[in-house]
Amino acid sequence: MPASVNQANSLIKYCNSLTRYSRRLTREVKIGDIPLGAHHPIRVQSMTTTDTLDTEATVAQVIRMAEAGCEYVRITAPSVNEARNLENIKKELRRRGCTIPLIADIHFTPNAAELAARIVQKVRINPGNYADKKKFENIRYTDDAYQSEIDRIREKFIPLVRICKEYGTAMRIGTNHGSLSDRIMSRYGDTPLGMVESALEFLRICEDLDYHDIVLSMKASNPLVMIQAYRLLVNKLDAEDMQPYPLHLGVTEAGDGQDGRIKSALGIGVLLEDGLGDTIRVSLTEEPEEEIPVARYIVNRYTGRGVHAPIPEVNGNGYHPFIFERRKTREVVNIGGKNVPRVIADLCNCTLKEYADLCPLGHIYDPETDKFRMNDSGVDFVYTGNSPAAFRLPAGIKELVNYRTWQYIHENSLSYPVYNPVEYLNATHTHPDMNFILMNIHDLSAELISRIGIDRSVVLIITTENAHGYAEQRRLFLELMENQIDSPVIIAREYRRLSKDEVLIYSSTDIGGLLADGFGDGIMLIHDFNASNTLSSNDWLKFNNETCFGILQAARSRITRTEYISCPSCGRTLFDLQVTTSAIRKLTDHLKGVKIAIMGCIVNGPGEMADADYGYVGSGKGRISLYRGKEIIKRNVPAESAVDELINLIKTDGRWIEREMSLN
Repeated sequence: MPASVNQANSLIKYCNSLTRYSRRLTREVKIGDIPLGAHHPIRVQSMTTTDTLDTEATVAQVIRMAEAGCEYVRITAPSVNEARNLENIKKELRRRGCTIPLIADIHFTPNAAELAARIVQKVRINPGNYADKKKFENIRYTDDAYQSEIDRIREKFIPLVRICKEYGTAMRIGTNHGSLSDRIMSRYGDTPLGMVESALEFLRICEDLDYHDIVLSMKASNPLVMIQAYRLLVNKLDAEDMQPYPLHLGVTEAGDGQDGRIKSALGIGVLLEDGLGDTIRVSLTEEPEEEIPVARYIVNRYTGRGVHAPIPEVNGNGYHPFIFERRKTREVVNIGGKNVPRVIADLCNCTLKEYADLCPLGHIYDPETDKFRMNDSGVDFVYTGNSPAAFRLPAGIKELVNYRTWQYIHENSLSYPVYNPVEYLNATHTHPDMNFILMNIHDLSAELISRIGIDRSVVLIITTENAHGYAEQRRLFLELMENQIDSPVIIAREYRRLSKDEVLIYSSTDIGGLLADGFGDGIMLIHDFNASNTLSSNDWLKFNNETCFGILQAARSRITRTEYISCPSCGRTLFDLQVTTSAIRKLTDHLKGVKIAIMGCIVNGPGEMADADYGYVGSGKGRISLYRGKEIIKRNVPAESAVDELINLIKTDGRWIEREMSLN
């Protein structure tokens, strides 16, 4: 391998290879009779939503989770009483023949952690609130003052470490982006580095005490922050010559439905692509057993992933895995430059015969007014292949046509040509403004690089058939950067004969991951009519369109809808999260760009909401506190009127708009 590659890789080191699938080899951590890490499979886990003091309900839910395929179950222990009842839960589960390892989830209460560590197989602590109470104060620490804080933490934390060593109990040190301590925030800010340092403060204490049965996590509701934090964590562990501890992956407060699945697949899947991660939890605002199939779709994709078409090593110059930096591209018409990523609908196997055919693509025709309503989730381009639209498209949509068809109609056409690389290099006709080249990494010849380097009308549409497609397409981007090619790039993926769930999960990882890396000026899901005989072509087109815009939203690349940060519920929850989330979504899902957090309790309150605009947080039985950002606006609002009060708050801020009537 060239020295330049070695040097570049040392600067961005966080995985074994940027091009070859290889799982990071971690140390084994025993959690009950299901070991984690090392060469063991990637484990799937979830968390109960019942009251921990309700033994029967919790046991019943744990059994349902185990039957669904859950391998570890986490149970909240917010106080000593709940921690003590873990013994009863464990005994009843064992009596019923369920031996699934149990994990106690601890916030704020070291004494509960110390009790739980004597009962369950693993405890999870949050370094942001284990020994600190968040006051949102910015304090300037001298080095001596900062060290005295570390000494204070050490004194509070050592008893738990010693108990875990004595009882053979594993521990997860789980940082959350939204609950960093004031100390960390004051020194490192609300950053991935702050998340990493928060965990390392506690980890260094464990290593000093020769305790290594540790799992680490870096959770955030923003998948980009989560990805950067985990990568940086591995980099820091190696830099400090620490043990290769297993990683627990998860996007916290991902929400529900399609959005929750897209966020989770984006954040978790991208890290798994690079071989990081030993256990995952998909956090959905749904019943915990509903999380398991989604997690399985994500994890099972990497069984046998090591066997894939080889991808040459790449110089990592210009790649920034620990921060977001969008690749700089030239603007070609309305693609690239500072434009938001565009969405292209693949209609090569369809025909656009009438205006109604555009409805699944977000462009709704009203025959009474003879006008289109183009919403924020309407496609920007349609790729019609060899069958151009039979009517003039509305002004908001542009058409792509295969070159062999386009060259005969171009004089009277408003469309743009799509070439394969050979056609482009030998073309006798090109469009003066914009030309698309459909290609993969194997087409990137010296001649093609030379031509597109000087042709300012070119937009690339990149595809891949590699089983390790995310890495192959990332390598193509890096090679373009190495050759100083600034042509805009559309990321295209095709998934043959897969279910909707699989397409949703896989595309969120593959396309969303590249967007999270700062790559891509547009996206396209290539249509597969053989995927399922239970859906019509219009259903698939609508699904693909919604998926594309959902991925762009989750990657924070193009905001077209309301964003919800919703915790998955647990035994601390003070109201019905699923019902409340549904009610809030129904009333607010038209507020483009507004971020609303719906949190079950104060643990997931102002801190965990991170960058939400508004917060709806349980503060007591039947009581809600409302937030603007991290500022509490109203306390203890009766639950029956809290949703209306939230709407009034949004209206007071001038961010409310009335919903337009649908034409459907």
